[in-house]
Amino acid sequence: MTNIPLPTHKPPVLGYGHLNPYLEGELARRFTLHRLPADADLSALPDDMLQSRALVSFGSVGAPAAIMDALPKLEMIALFSVGYDKVDVDHARAKGIRVTNTPDVLTDDTADLAVGLLYATARNIAANDRLVRSGAWARGETPALSGRVTGSRIGILGLGRIGRAIAKRLEPVAGEILYHNRREMTDAPYRYVADRIDFARQCDVIMVATSGGPEAAQLVDRAMLDALGPDGLLVNISRGSVVDEAALVAALADGRIAGAGLDVFANEPHVPAALLAMDQVVVQPHQGSATRHTRKAMADLVLANLEAHFEGRPLLTPVV
Repeated sequence: MTNIPLPTHKPPVLGYGHLNPYLEGELARRFTLHRLPADADLSALPDDMLQSRALVSFGSVGAPAAIMDALPKLEMIALFSVGYDKVDVDHARAKGIRVTNTPDVLTDDTADLAVGLLYATARNIAANDRLVRSGAWARGETPALSGRVTGSRIGILGLGRIGRAIAKRLEPVAGEILYHNRREMTDAPYRYVADRIDFARQCDVIMVATSGGPEAAQLVDRAMLDALGPDGLLVNISRGSVVDEAALVAALADGRIAGAGLDVFANEPHVPAALLAMDQVVVQPHQGSATRHTRKAMADLVLANLEAHFEGRPLLTPVV
């Protein structure tokens, strides 16, 4: 009997921008992988790249309309993130292009970082670390007294998966947990405040966990920061675009809020120099989901969505 060779064709997939190393290795093993920098000239793509049936990218890169139009055979966009605000979803829908993301698997680690940023900001942990390392403490400099978390009125801006996980972690120490959403969540055990300015006025801390996108752009503006007040803290693990960054810098510089813990920024990876110079600000390089466990789980979900698509099965986590 003659042995029939197994099919060798692997669907062509485009990796757009930087990819997680494990994900890139698995894409290369399972598919025909092409690589394209996020700043590449889309008008001069090689013929083999134009055959790509799926695009994979970080949420911070996304998929603008231009890349969809440049790939005539594109069927699917698989995001390595929960956020999809950098994807032109309406354009994808109009072209019949499916979009998937990676929800749930990053919820716990992102919530953990949010709580860590809150404590680090409230208790001056980063500033005090610098004080000790610089030798200033040994030379007799006295650390400034900090605020506290226990007993605080903690507001969750966006009570989705991550917002709920943050709230759950803070329940044992919070004086009260309240939230602001587009709509009230009937199954939430926390107090809903419909007006965002009134919400901020009632908070000692605002934890920003809302989704991004045009409707949330600069939702946290000067008015909201002023309502939070001079003893208030802001923590953002959502999207940099949700906060008016210039208004935040001014509020911190003027002492109109007490401090901020920030994992995300408006123009990543660029951070305003004024923020970097402030001891009352704790910064991270967009690390919400950046644990070995979660990044592997995110990659595996991207791969599972791709394989489901190419095998004609339902997508696991469709956005469109």
